[in-house]
Amino acid sequence: MKALIVDDEKHVRDAIRLLVNWQEHRIETILEAPDGEAAMELIEREKPEIIMTDMMMPVMNGVELLEWLQTNAPDSKTIVISGHDDFSLLRHTVKYGGTDYILKPIDADQLNEALSKAIHAWTKDEEHRQLNVNRNIEMNRIKPVYWDKLLSNLIAEPSTYESSAEQLEKELGLSRDTRYCRVAILSLDTMERSLKNKFSSNLDLLLFSLVNICNEFLRSDQRGFAFRYWNSDNEIVLFLWKEQRDAESFLTKINEGMRITLKSRVDFGIGGSHPFPRDLSVSYREAREALRQRNLMAKNTWIHSTLKPAAKSVHRALSFSHYEERIHLAIRSGSSEQIEESVQQWIDAVKQIDYITLEQLDHWWREYTVMTRRWVHEFFPSKTEEEVKQMLASEPASLIVPLDEHGILSLPLWQQELTRSMVQLSKRLLENQQKDKNVIFEIAAFLDQHYHEDITLQDIANRFFLSREYISRKFKQEFEVNLSDYLGQIRMDKAKVLLQNPHLRISQVAEMVGYQDEKYFSKVFKKQVGISPNEYRKNSKSS
Repeated sequence: MKALIVDDEKHVRDAIRLLVNWQEHRIETILEAPDGEAAMELIEREKPEIIMTDMMMPVMNGVELLEWLQTNAPDSKTIVISGHDDFSLLRHTVKYGGTDYILKPIDADQLNEALSKAIHAWTKDEEHRQLNVNRNIEMNRIKPVYWDKLLSNLIAEPSTYESSAEQLEKELGLSRDTRYCRVAILSLDTMERSLKNKFSSNLDLLLFSLVNICNEFLRSDQRGFAFRYWNSDNEIVLFLWKEQRDAESFLTKINEGMRITLKSRVDFGIGGSHPFPRDLSVSYREAREALRQRNLMAKNTWIHSTLKPAAKSVHRALSFSHYEERIHLAIRSGSSEQIEESVQQWIDAVKQIDYITLEQLDHWWREYTVMTRRWVHEFFPSKTEEEVKQMLASEPASLIVPLDEHGILSLPLWQQELTRSMVQLSKRLLENQQKDKNVIFEIAAFLDQHYHEDITLQDIANRFFLSREYISRKFKQEFEVNLSDYLGQIRMDKAKVLLQNPHLRISQVAEMVGYQDEKYFSKVFKKQVGISPNEYRKNSKSS
């Protein structure tokens, strides 16, 4: 905290320095000025919280200084120290916010008490000021969200307009006399790659910046307002209620502002002028359709309108599903070369089309995501739905349009992304196959070691955390024999060795290879070997 002593007599300033317990009052800096004019310069530069001033001084007296302080340093607290017991001076002190009026000669206790009172008043005011600052910060954070929600809701529910009409007029300049309105949309889906990359780690900041730039132009003459649309993470909506015929050229002006500020332009879709607020949704749909139907293969304009539809070229229907079998086989092969070749075939087909819309691209994306989900279920049948979701988590949840630096669809970028996705899926398939193979061999090793125990398929499933069906299927694929037959063969091979020991009874041999019932063991042995255990023992002896 800082304090300023203003008096034309140096011995008075020295006395005040000696009489005040500065440390107790937590005042670290003590400033001095011989008159009001010098005090003004120090106050503007140092901004002291406490000012102690004489009233009668040359150049600029205390009365003039108090008047100046009320306008230029209203937060400071002032203590007047005067040698004149003059009511008019006292009244002037009170009028211009002085906290105390002390007469010379100065009493130390009185001065310290006045200083304590002034500091307390300043602290209390500062707490109130900080509270207001925090409230304003919070309001500035909440207000945009409030408008986003209110205006987004207005598109879906025009009937809500009446409840907020007065506020909309007062805050945004949207007059109650407004009869028609146009809606424009700015979407991140069709934004230049360079701008997206710049804000890749903070898209909220990008949206915030775009909304602010739009509103700098729109709010200048209250011709409209821009906000984040609540029903889409990637859309900024602009309501245009003034000079609607000139809307396209005005959006071009906004776009130029974005080029200057962000070094990039954006695509706008704009709907027609419709009755407000009843048909806001109609204009919104038209604006959205204009963006979705624009040609991603060319850049003729940044402002797209359904009122001026571009002529589409006629081309044969192309479906991603037509290439499913060859892509499926390529992924199954585990060969990155075959995957690249299959993707190249698809891209070559796309190159024959000179008019591709966002809608068409979105359709192909949905086809691909359905295909990949089906393949994952086929490749990894033992995976739960939650595990399938985790496997696909690395893939984007929605379409990311691969645009180049000029906002045109980049087939090389798309080809690169498709190839990456398919190679990753193929790699996971190979890893899973290897893992499956390893676990099946682990099960086989377990059977080799524990053949003499009473083992069931469920026991193995519990031990290896796999389903019985999965183990049965994979075991048969790997060893070309059922697990139960595989275990039976191990037991019979062990039994043949044990039967060559004449000191072991048949019942003992049966128990040693996992059979508690001698008769059942003999039955199984005869079925697999062709003769009974006794006959096998006799034949072994004779040989």
